[in-house]
Amino acid sequence: MHKFQKIKISDFTYQLPEERIAKYPLKERDNSKLLFWQNGKTEQTVFRNITSYLPENSLLVFNNTRVIHARLFFRKATGAKIEIFCLEPVSPSDYQIAFQEKEKVTWKCMVGNSKKWKSEELQREFEINGKPVHLKARKKGQQGNSFLIEFSWEGEFTFAEIIEHAGVLPIPPYLNRETEPEDELTYQTVYAKNDGSVAAPTAGLHFTKNVLKNLAEKNIETAEITLHVGAGTFQPVKSETIDGHTMHHEQVLISKSFIEKLLSHAGKIIAVGTTSVRSLESLYWLGLKLEKAHHPGDIPEVLQWEPYENEATIGVEKALQNILDFLEKTQQKTVRFSTQIIIVPGYEFKIIEGMITNFHQPQSTLLLLISAFLGDDWKKVYDYALKNDFRFLSYGDSNLYLR
Repeated sequence: MHKFQKIKISDFTYQLPEERIAKYPLKERDNSKLLFWQNGKTEQTVFRNITSYLPENSLLVFNNTRVIHARLFFRKATGAKIEIFCLEPVSPSDYQIAFQEKEKVTWKCMVGNSKKWKSEELQREFEINGKPVHLKARKKGQQGNSFLIEFSWEGEFTFAEIIEHAGVLPIPPYLNRETEPEDELTYQTVYAKNDGSVAAPTAGLHFTKNVLKNLAEKNIETAEITLHVGAGTFQPVKSETIDGHTMHHEQVLISKSFIEKLLSHAGKIIAVGTTSVRSLESLYWLGLKLEKAHHPGDIPEVLQWEPYENEATIGVEKALQNILDFLEKTQQKTVRFSTQIIIVPGYEFKIIEGMITNFHQPQSTLLLLISAFLGDDWKKVYDYALKNDFRFLSYGDSNLYLR
């Protein structure tokens, strides 16, 4: 058993009063507070001033995933309400292809009130642009606590259109409220484009077109990756030590041109959000696996404990070059892989030198990730935020941490 796996989750807690959780966003995204930390020093400003705190020649990496209307509600003939929460596509498994399907798809889903749904087919009717749609849902199997659900419908509509019109946008459970019309806009980043997430990459919610314009004027580059955020991001750690917690798998999509930009960039690489952190750091371990790959045509997945079980025997440039070589050999323009990486105190960051992030829940894997970057200073940062009226969690205020 590796020493990292014996980290006690109880060491990563703090008192978060209910009233400090931001139930709604500010009217102006970039008017949120920004806590800046560097070399043990902490200060506060307003997010729209972030450009002044970023080093010139930085490369900011955004996650351009878009939150889908993942919650679908059906009623049985008896009146029982069944909620189907779409997690990820299974057949076809590629997100882009699954959303373009026109007759049926199978998704891995969570099912609310599942005991009331035996084997019968669920049905509901609704309209898209005035045209009636008849949607059916059928159980095909079970995977742990999740179910494989086949959705079928007639007509020329894609599944993207079906879910957009029939589904409800999910918001975090800790907000303790229903989704409201304003969330359709405020719970998406201004640069969201690739459908697939069931939760927003919330560090990006503070950015506005004006802030992005200011970045360009200061010669701060930006680049985009896609990591579709799964419901596992809200999964609490229930075990006493972290080895008892199983991280969820998430799909990452990164272009060849992005890898080339990383390789050619001489300044600091700063991740916008923990999803970007996990994606970027996963690239190193993916490149290391490709160094040892016996089947060069297959793309390996990055597993939970790999960074702690494997020695980092190659440099970052070589790891990234291995991914480029893989793309050349397979004649692909993008690399699509699954990551389960967990970042805990003691982890040595390979690619990022800074991050923009929100405040995270006590005893969460995201707080462990923050502690991996800040060390014990995470307590100082969170104490400062609590004493200075910062707003917490998804719709809350922001942080910039720099090495």
